Amino acid sequence: MSTTQATPDIATASADRAARLAVTVFPILVIVAGVIGFLLPGTVAPLGQAVPWLLGVVMFGMGLTLTLPDFSRILKRPWMVAIGVVLQYLIMPLTAWLIALALQLPAELAAGVILVGCAPGGTASNVVTYLSRGDTALSVTVTTCSTLLAPVLTPLLTLWLAGQFLEVPFASMMMSILQTVLLPVVAGLIVRLLLRRWVERVQPALPWLSTVAIALIVAAVVAGSADKIVEAGLLVFLAVFLHNGFGLLLGYLAAWGMRMTQRERRAISIEVGMQNSGLAASLAAAHFSPLAALPAAVFSVWHNLSGAIFALIMGRRPVTDE
Repeated sequence: MSTTQATPDIATASADRAARLAVTVFPILVIVAGVIGFLLPGTVAPLGQAVPWLLGVVMFGMGLTLTLPDFSRILKRPWMVAIGVVLQYLIMPLTAWLIALALQLPAELAAGVILVGCAPGGTASNVVTYLSRGDTALSVTVTTCSTLLAPVLTPLLTLWLAGQFLEVPFASMMMSILQTVLLPVVAGLIVRLLLRRWVERVQPALPWLSTVAIALIVAAVVAGSADKIVEAGLLVFLAVFLHNGFGLLLGYLAAWGMRMTQRERRAISIEVGMQNSGLAASLAAAHFSPLAALPAAVFSVWHNLSGAIFALIMGRRPVTDE
């Protein structure tokens, strides 16, 4: 094999190892960040002003990982991708709304849980899908499409489902998503196209950059609502546990009902169950309150733990339909 052929393979393998390690360490780092935010709220709370910029860093990193073949996959199986995006924006928002009603959550917490449900797919879902031996290409494509649609669908669904709990500023929320999600992703994609070799060299560091940025977001959110965590913590965790669990289960069952392959079912399950909780936390803190951002902070921790468990179980199960 020539050097020119081997170098991209080595870079890809290195990036894969970094991503796997980052998604394993991520829950621990986020828990530590949350504890620091809870114990030192006065010190960490000023970080809240930087939350939109931190989210922009995460989304810029996502843009750097995208390639033109990621978008060409949409043309190869558009219906499969469309189904994944529809399930993403159907199951999680409605499940969040039902959980908020069933648990009779206070208005701010209800809006926070629903906002998590209306967010696009989580950036860690692609790595978890890979570790689960799922269809990684489908996972990447669905995450990309749900993220690009977020500026319209996230505020629209939040307005529809959370409007009965709190006033939802649709226009300003849409502008926030454009500024902190869409523009950084597009910028990352352009940088990747222009500076491909440089991006390949720094790619192993990108998962760690995103991990640290999300941990800082969690610390800022927890610090902002530290005084209310004790009384609301257990209720929030129950809501997050049910939300994530139903998302994984219903996503898998929906894919099974549509006779998708085992790899596709695993990818869709993870795409539905894992949310961009960093975006939800940023939007909740900016447009609602620090307390409304608490469900997103807890979701950041829990969905990565549950994703790791899912990957551990599914990664050991053979794919028998190929």
